[in-house]
Amino acid sequence: MQKHLTRLLMLFIVLISFSSCSVIEGIFKAGIGVGIFMVVAIIAIVIFAISKLFGRK
Repeated sequence: MQKHLTRLLMLFIVLISFSSCSVIEGIFKAGIGVGIFMVVAIIAIVIFAISKLFGRK
């Protein structure tokens, strides 16, 4: 019970210490980073597949 109460208190302190705008901003920045990585990875896979397809002559 003591551990559970301590965890809830720590979570509450963390949530109060951050403003909601900064938390949302962090989430969107992480989302943009992951999105850019996924687009670059897909483009790299397509280029690799095209080079393998047309590279064999």
